Amino acid sequence: MIERLIFADQQWVHLVWLAIGLVALLAYLEFRSGEGLGRFMSTTMQARLARRQTLARRALKLGFILATLLLGVLGLMRPQTPAGAETVSARRAVADIMIVLDVSNSMLAEDAAPDRLARAKAEIGEFISRVEGHRVGLVVFAGRGSVRSPLTTDYGFFRLALRDVNTRSVSLGGTRIGDAIRSAVAAFGPNRGAPRLMLLITDGEDHDSYPLDAVDEAVAAGVRIAAIGFGSEAGSEITMTDPATGARSVLTDQDGNVVISRLDGELLREIALRSEGIYVPAGTSALDLDSIVETYVEPLVTDTALRVAQRSPNEHYRWFVLAALGSLVAAVWVGSSAGMRGGDA
Repeated sequence: MIERLIFADQQWVHLVWLAIGLVALLAYLEFRSGEGLGRFMSTTMQARLARRQTLARRALKLGFILATLLLGVLGLMRPQTPAGAETVSARRAVADIMIVLDVSNSMLAEDAAPDRLARAKAEIGEFISRVEGHRVGLVVFAGRGSVRSPLTTDYGFFRLALRDVNTRSVSLGGTRIGDAIRSAVAAFGPNRGAPRLMLLITDGEDHDSYPLDAVDEAVAAGVRIAAIGFGSEAGSEITMTDPATGARSVLTDQDGNVVISRLDGELLREIALRSEGIYVPAGTSALDLDSIVETYVEPLVTDTALRVAQRSPNEHYRWFVLAALGSLVAAVWVGSSAGMRGGDA
């Protein structure tokens, strides 16, 4: 059975008209030359002095020239026939990593110098320098989630987005982890088959946002969650420094009550367990995100071996190029002195 011939670069087909026009011009000049010669000498003198090809031979030469051009155009169009599937090994090392950062007021606590948020931002910046080749994105949250950087390999843009993050980045107060996870899952977009990791950095307990339901949505989207918990599970006061006066104070709510920052470690453990990720209790010490990434995160995004079936078509342009060269040689031979005689046939 003859395989179906297809052309990979069909745009070259328009050169056919140029080839036909060029050969038509050559034919006009070829057959007009006899008329020009008759203006200067008689037919008898032409037969004695001019050796010319027969009409049939000239037409054959023009036919070979046209065939040369058309075959060349067909070669440029890259004729192909389908080939069988070939299985090849490949490596895939590109992961999609979404960083979800808590920017609630409790992140201003100074138990991690200079404060929790500044420390987390510095460590995230170091983390970005270690994940070259991976796509990274940024979601910040407090009372709701907000996408600050979509998944990108433009780390300069990511760093600019991270630099501008503060506790005013989200207007609604509180700590709604479930909303943050949902925003991050939506920011991942369609699943393209790459490993997906969500790096959740928070220091607070959730405020009725149904985070475990959000985790189920993340699992369905193929996302693993590495939960990093700031703060103490027993609860601690939040001491902050006023940047204008330098005075230190304890954070209080609208009623004047001291705000206690309490890490819900059980919730973060359950989030990690459901998503087959990990939970890292960073406590109230400075967050060493670099060692956390090396110990816990990198195994989640390690490149994996793939076997991919590829179909490489059979290229046939070489035969058309050889045929064009053969036609050109034939045109030169027909146009040589062989077969010439005096006068037209």
